[in-house]
Amino acid sequence: MYRPPPGVRTSPDMPIPERMRAWILGDPDQLTLGAKPVPMPGRAEVLVRIDAVAICATDLEVIHYGSPAKVQGGLPFNKGWTPGHEYMGTVAALGPGVDELRIGQRVTVEIHAGCGQCKRCRQGMYTACLNYGLNYGEVDKGHRANGFTSDGGFAEYAINNINTLIRVPDSMSDEEATLVVTAGTSMYGLTELGGLVAGESVVVIGPGPIGLLAAGVAKALGASPVVLVGTRDARLDIGRRLGADRVVNVRNEDPVAVVKELTGGIGADYVIECAGTQDALNMATAMVNRGAKICLAAFPHDPVTVDIPQIVRNNVYLYGIRGEGRSATHRAMAFMAEKRFDARLVHTHTFALDDLPEALRHARERIGDAIKVVVKVNHGAALAAAAE
Repeated sequence: MYRPPPGVRTSPDMPIPERMRAWILGDPDQLTLGAKPVPMPGRAEVLVRIDAVAICATDLEVIHYGSPAKVQGGLPFNKGWTPGHEYMGTVAALGPGVDELRIGQRVTVEIHAGCGQCKRCRQGMYTACLNYGLNYGEVDKGHRANGFTSDGGFAEYAINNINTLIRVPDSMSDEEATLVVTAGTSMYGLTELGGLVAGESVVVIGPGPIGLLAAGVAKALGASPVVLVGTRDARLDIGRRLGADRVVNVRNEDPVAVVKELTGGIGADYVIECAGTQDALNMATAMVNRGAKICLAAFPHDPVTVDIPQIVRNNVYLYGIRGEGRSATHRAMAFMAEKRFDARLVHTHTFALDDLPEALRHARERIGDAIKVVVKVNHGAALAAAAE
């Protein structure tokens, strides 16, 4: 049975086991389902019972390459570490001094909690915390990036700072709640571009989960027209249902020509680039107008060659974003709770926690045109044992 230290509050209505199931990363692409002690929340932290976790493309990168995760100052392999970052769940225990939440409340998470002390955190840029990855296992500085520098959500429980938690309305399913952080990343991109996109033209390149929800967020913010560019008709159709006014399959049409035609020949005001390829990056620079802004939301695998003279000549602004910063998940949750766009359209598959390898394979190989794969956690057996 869970035995928290003084100051940590639990409830008999929500028994917690002493140990939990968790997937542990060994060598690259090697995950093992094992057991870990259920962690204890510290000051300004809560213990979250994980109910559902979505698989992100970055999870696949971390499990295979290690980067951009950083554990104990290096790559995360063979350190007893658990990946996964897009999860939601139920508050199970409260750390000392925490009164902002109550046990039994449903929450979804942001990934990053900055240290609150460095230059970037003091500017509100906690996703660019200068202590990133330097204090795994010792959180005196307060920095966490769940599933990147601290244990993540492919497990039954995880610790979260109160600043990373957003309440989930009763009307929202567990699966939909796991998508808030993805929508939050899209919202963060638009926030960094200025946020005032009502009446402005927005192009989204790459209809992956972030790109699809970026189309929904942009339309909810009043952008017009919203154009979605990709190569898969099925995904482009989902983008249309999420709010895109025009979709362009690059195999059939020239997206630069389409955007120029839609904008009276001057080009788009904003582009959110979610593909991360050289062609997509240069497409973005070619389709914007003078003084426009481009958000780089994808992680290219390798260095790319970009037409810098085109960017400089036309006074184009580039913004790189990392994750879901500036509390964008809270704004995304507000939009989703009000049904301003239907994020559920990107959820395509569901698996049990025990079947995580198969869930990862579906996400990696896009089996059944998988977009967002969600893993559900069944706590029945563990809770029964904890209650004995």
